[in-house]
Amino acid sequence: MPAEPTLEFFYDCSSPWTYFAFTRILPLMAELDLPIQWRPILVGGVFNAVNRELYAQREEAFTNPGNKRKMDYYLKDMQDWAAMCGVTAQLPPGHPISAVKAMRGACYAQDRDLLVPYSRAVFATYWGADNPDISSDTVLAAICEDVGLATDEFFAAINDQRYKDQLRANTDEVIERGAFGSPTLFINGDDMYFGNDRLALVEYRLRALLQGDAA
Repeated sequence: MPAEPTLEFFYDCSSPWTYFAFTRILPLMAELDLPIQWRPILVGGVFNAVNRELYAQREEAFTNPGNKRKMDYYLKDMQDWAAMCGVTAQLPPGHPISAVKAMRGACYAQDRDLLVPYSRAVFATYWGADNPDISSDTVLAAICEDVGLATDEFFAAINDQRYKDQLRANTDEVIERGAFGSPTLFINGDDMYFGNDRLALVEYRLRALLQGDAA
C-alpha cells in the first residue's frame, strides 16, 4: 500500500487568491481523507526577502490609468472565483492591511485546534466585512468571540515571543524552501505548488500518489 502523502499549506489571510485556495482545499482533502498541515506565514516577509518587485507592480496596477483594462479584468476574475467558491471578495480600503497580529493569532488558534474557523473568519472579515481592518484589536476581538477564542488569552499570545518567533520561523522556512508568495503548498516536503490556480495540479498529484504512482 502506498505511503500517505503529506500536504503543507503555507498561507497569509491578506490575499484573495489564498482565500479561494483555502476554501477549496478543505473539501478536496476531506474527500481524499488526508490531513492538511497548516503553516501560517507573513507574506510581506516573503515579498521583502525574495519578491520586492511586487510592490512596484502593485502600485503601478492600482495607480496607472494605462493599466485600467488589466485591473478591470483582475477585479472581474476575483469576482468569478469568489462566486465559484461561495464567498465574498472585495478589495478593502487600505489594501494591503497589516496581517501581522492576525497571523500570529492563527499560530495561537492552531494550538487551540481552532485554526480553520479562525482563519475562515479572518478571511471573511478582510475580504467581505464592513470593517476589514484585521490590524484592529476591536476587529480581532470580534473574530475571537465568533470562533470561541478567549480574547484575553489571544492578545496575550500574539504579544508573546513564542508566537512571534513561530510566525517568523514559518516565514523564513517557506522562503528557504523556494516560495515567493501565498498560498504555497508542498506535497511530500519538496514538491512545491504556488497559487489558487494550481490546485488542480495538487489534486492530480495527490490522487496519483494515493494510487501508488510515484513517477
